[in-house]
Amino acid sequence: MKLVVAISGASGVELGFKFINYLPSNIETFVVISDSAKLVQKFEKKNVTIYDNSQIEASISSGSFRVDATAIIPCSMNTLAKIACGISDNLITRVAAVALKEQKRLLLAPREMPLSAIALENMQKLASLGVIVAPPILGYYANIKNLEDLEKFIIGKWYDSLGIENNLFKRWQ
Repeated sequence: MKLVVAISGASGVELGFKFINYLPSNIETFVVISDSAKLVQKFEKKNVTIYDNSQIEASISSGSFRVDATAIIPCSMNTLAKIACGISDNLITRVAAVALKEQKRLLLAPREMPLSAIALENMQKLASLGVIVAPPILGYYANIKNLEDLEKFIIGKWYDSLGIENNLFKRWQ
């Protein structure tokens, strides 16, 4: 599987990094980081290619590269609005536009709350196009005892949405 992971915004950046680090090593991963979420740590995971958000010419910006899925974690409201309006002025928004055009799985993890009517309208528009809108929301049935359990639950639910096998959280019995 080829997976693009984009990290936009500043709040929740660690969830994006952990999403990448928990990925199985057989998933070919391409990472884009926005200016406001610059890389602050090295990835230990193998099979990761890192792009700057200004590299609009990168291979992942073309439908012929054949990415299987794209996840934007976290997804700032600015990025979400650009995607909803078809604006692709950087690599993150371009790979999202390609995912929509190619009808590939696209997961957005919006990070703000409360949600404005404009944000909800943009999310509804994208959801009607088949985008997986998945804010980091906890599930009380998962027997969460600490922050790491909470993060694993959220990441595991995102993996489930993208068809990535995992055992990161306790499932409903």
